[in-house]
Amino acid sequence: MAEKKTPETEAELTEVLRVRREKLAQLVEDGKDPFQITKFDVTHHSAEIKDDFDALEGKEVVVAGRMMSKRVMGKASFCNVQDLKGGIQCYVARDAVGEDSYKDFKKFDIGDIIGVRGEVFKTKTGEISIHASAVTLLSKSLQVLPEKFHGLTNTDMRYRQRYVDLIVNPEVKDTFVKRSKIIKEIRNFLDGRGFMEVETPMLVSNAGGAAARPFETHYNALNEDVKLRISLELYLKRLIVGGLEKVYEIGRVFRNEGVDTRHNPEFTLMELYQAYTDYYGMMELTENMFRYLAEKVCGSAVITYNGVEIDLSKPFARLTMNDAIKKYAGIDFDEVKTDEEAKALAKEHHIEYEERHTKGDIINLFFEEYCEKELIQPTFIMDHPLAISPLTKKKPSDPTKVERFELFINTWEMCNAYSELNDPIDQRERFAAQDAAFAAGDEEANHTDEDFLNALEYGMPPTGGIGYGIDRLVMLLTDSPAIRDVLLFPTMKSLNDVNKGNDVKNQPVEEMNTESEKIDFSKVKVEPLFEEFVDFDTFSKSDFRAVKVKACEAVKKSKKLLQFTLDDGTGTDRTILSGIHAYYEPEELVGKTLIAITNLPPRAMMGIDSCGMLISAVHHENGEEKLHLLMVDSHIPAGAKLY
Repeated sequence: MAEKKTPETEAELTEVLRVRREKLAQLVEDGKDPFQITKFDVTHHSAEIKDDFDALEGKEVVVAGRMMSKRVMGKASFCNVQDLKGGIQCYVARDAVGEDSYKDFKKFDIGDIIGVRGEVFKTKTGEISIHASAVTLLSKSLQVLPEKFHGLTNTDMRYRQRYVDLIVNPEVKDTFVKRSKIIKEIRNFLDGRGFMEVETPMLVSNAGGAAARPFETHYNALNEDVKLRISLELYLKRLIVGGLEKVYEIGRVFRNEGVDTRHNPEFTLMELYQAYTDYYGMMELTENMFRYLAEKVCGSAVITYNGVEIDLSKPFARLTMNDAIKKYAGIDFDEVKTDEEAKALAKEHHIEYEERHTKGDIINLFFEEYCEKELIQPTFIMDHPLAISPLTKKKPSDPTKVERFELFINTWEMCNAYSELNDPIDQRERFAAQDAAFAAGDEEANHTDEDFLNALEYGMPPTGGIGYGIDRLVMLLTDSPAIRDVLLFPTMKSLNDVNKGNDVKNQPVEEMNTESEKIDFSKVKVEPLFEEFVDFDTFSKSDFRAVKVKACEAVKKSKKLLQFTLDDGTGTDRTILSGIHAYYEPEELVGKTLIAITNLPPRAMMGIDSCGMLISAVHHENGEEKLHLLMVDSHIPAGAKLY
């Protein structure tokens, strides 16, 4: 029922946009300016009419929404109006709405927002519809929606212009409706357990409570540098000290780190703290809350993510971190006594580490390498090393470990919980160790927080606490592949002339030009080592292929490496690591077509096999190295061989 296809050329687009503005100018001249309308009384949404057809048949209703299609047939026409709950067909006849009104209707464009008054009926084909008695133009659309049969498929543009994404992709709207319900049900669950919702500062002088690098800004009125919070923890614990026994907060936190399928620099965190309980109490609460949310939001405690069934109805598995490593890597770190022994094991198993790392750090690196990928069904990983848990109470039976757990589902860390450290003397020592780690180069280390220590000195009861990444939870319960699919407005790098300074080109979204800046290759030279010595036969053995970037993320514990998941045309994903994080953020590269050498032997990097090499152009300019990945036209298929 589309009126016409979206224009494909720039000339056609320019003409369509000109015509739409001329239509608006004519409406204004005729005294019918839609932007003068301030309200429109709606009685029903589309879904309500369809669900309650038997009661509404033959009765008058008023709906409003965006016209998504129109079919003009002489004296009568059909259109489809999309509102919050879905869409409904409207039958607009000249004899019912009047000749002048019908002439106006025929000039309406796809994307215009209209109001329709009329009677509910069912067509001969059985479609529930509205027989219009009046149609009102409420807002004129001056832009062109993406072509209806293909929708908005360019993921970069979907995230940049979410308002268009919501219009043309109904499943996207469903995801965000479900996100809202998830947050509502979290509140319902916690309110039912007697928790109190609170709010704490976002601008802080000391950003603590997590291992992350903060964003920094300046407070002009006080002439002080401040940071955006990376966690909610330390202020919520102050409230436990103050006697508020059960508190939680759902709020934005900010971490100055890379962007990938599971990380965004600003995200929603929920943290709660409960006095007089420990991490076992937090396990009970977490297991019951996840089961409750799945049943309320998904209708069952057995859910599916990416085709894999995940059972939240059964008791969650429990493993200590050392037992998990023993199970999946065959190494018993309880038998490893020194940092030197741990480092020797890391070298033997090609686990990258830093000299400052202790046995506890290396245990965590082994867990990340060997265990996380195995944890599909809900599993509590318990009893972490003391070295990686600066705010957690030690286990009385083994002071090298702490009373902490992380819940893993679908290989993801879903939450992090402690028996909270309430000994101010021990806490000061832990902060001092974190200060030393920062001085040794750990940019994500905590810093001593004197006011928090002062609060602990007044006395904090035994307390259990937990933090949940809401966005990752929404990903799981909505079967969404990337964090940006569950954030209405994810962080995106500004394009050269699109969204720079909040400016958007006047082009149809699907056709927006996002090509990179023009690169001067005149200064790019072949490295002298190869310029003279590579013969043709040797060079011709290199298998150069076009590869499409399916996913890209920063490699944990590495400041340089990006991990690419590539379609190389074989049907099996190819992994290549490249040390180009200084030049590109991961989200810039998803969807691009690159050139890679695909017949190199696998090379282990940070414990990951890199199967090939991406081709870049490198040169120096004003004493600075410049690097540009070799990108080619997206129409070149994955696997195409270069000759």
